Amino acid sequence: MSFLSKLFGGGGGKEPAKAEAVEHAGFRIYPDPVKEQGGYRVAARIEKDVEGETKSHDMIRADTYASPDTASDASVSKAKQFIDQMGDRIFDPR
Repeated sequence: MSFLSKLFGGGGGKEPAKAEAVEHAGFRIYPDPVKEQGGYRVAARIEKDVEGETKSHDMIRADTYASPDTASDASVSKAKQFIDQMGDRIFDPR
């Protein structure tokens, strides 16, 4: 990336590093808060290997936090709660 791009915030589409997975009840939780005006929305990708296939669900909640770290922590907490309530039904089509 050039000096001017760094100076003016140009990232060339490069995304920030993603958080490592948090294991919970056989699921992998990848916290991925969404940056919005005024804060970060709680969001995470939930994955589990089922019969040799990786199943995935994108969870997004209405909660927002000012700090990306706080939003990430809340994303993991909400995902754990969702897993505990739904189990493998998370991946069922509606």
